[in-house]
Amino acid sequence: MTLIRKSVAFALPLCLVAAAATAQEAPKGPVKPIVVTAAKAAAAPKLDGVADDPVWKSAPVASFEAVKGVHFKDNAGTTTGTIQAAHVGDTLYMLLTYEDPTMSVRRSPFQKQADGTWVKVKDPEDKGGDNNLAYEDKFSLIWNIGGSIFGFNEKLGCNANCHAGEPGKAYGNKYTTEEGELGDMWHMKYVRGGFMGQIDDQYLDHTRFDPEKAKEAGRKSDAKTGGGYADVKLVDGKPEFMNKDGKAANKGGTYWLKAEDKAPFDDSKFVAGDEVSSIVVEPFTGDRGDISAGIAWKDGKWVAEISRKLVTGSKTDVQFDDLSKTYGFGIGLFDNAQVRHAYTQPPLHLVFQK
Repeated sequence: MTLIRKSVAFALPLCLVAAAATAQEAPKGPVKPIVVTAAKAAAAPKLDGVADDPVWKSAPVASFEAVKGVHFKDNAGTTTGTIQAAHVGDTLYMLLTYEDPTMSVRRSPFQKQADGTWVKVKDPEDKGGDNNLAYEDKFSLIWNIGGSIFGFNEKLGCNANCHAGEPGKAYGNKYTTEEGELGDMWHMKYVRGGFMGQIDDQYLDHTRFDPEKAKEAGRKSDAKTGGGYADVKLVDGKPEFMNKDGKAANKGGTYWLKAEDKAPFDDSKFVAGDEVSSIVVEPFTGDRGDISAGIAWKDGKWVAEISRKLVTGSKTDVQFDDLSKTYGFGIGLFDNAQVRHAYTQPPLHLVFQK
């Protein structure tokens, strides 16, 4: 459907919510954005998830609330956090912190059964792309590339392109409203790259959900030259690979398998109840791998220090090429959820300190 801008001030599509697929009303009246000021700094922070660097002691702190996500502290799915920014030379740095009572990394592992067979742990309520039981913690920052997404910066924030159910897929059908509207998604998936200091660089366009041709709707990935993640297959009823250390993920091992650590599977090393990773991971190279991070969970809080070049030259990236401009973005926070994230309601504006 084409949005007729002359007759509609802000057309808001269905938004992904935790409880039900309901339409979100466009905010009434002026909306006050959350302003994040990127301090001009002399020294870059260390990307270690500790955030004790001098730059974070001087960069302005912006607070936010995110709502309607599953698993967060209360029935409303609300959590709170802070965000800071700094620019050093040709690079932008951001510090994101937010409350999350649990660290979730048990992303659909293979589990050995009492009869010796192996099964993949699943959410029995998952009707397709909606795992809320055995998944991972994630977060995303969505940027309005070139101001192309109508209403994003002024009023809607990431609500401008958040959608709930459609025939064939109940949740997660994210896309922009019109052709030419593009969003840059910085998608941190802890098990699939966050643990090793990388954020998945993706983007959003206007592609509608199609069960055969476009299962991910408008969510796309930037080009890569190598690396990434891939599912481990069951071969003759057993996982094809395991970690070379032979440890079960639930007994001191990990719920991810680095490509350099994979070894042929040895079933004799495991007993009933043991779990092993179902995903092999190695760093992205190329456009998809240009966002670095240091990420840590401690005492009910995620801390993420993020780094990206101000200008990458990629058409699927936001370009911070004019430090006098305002750059609109939104935040999504996922607590052990594939798609049912909490989200910030007002738009966030990144501005640069001169």
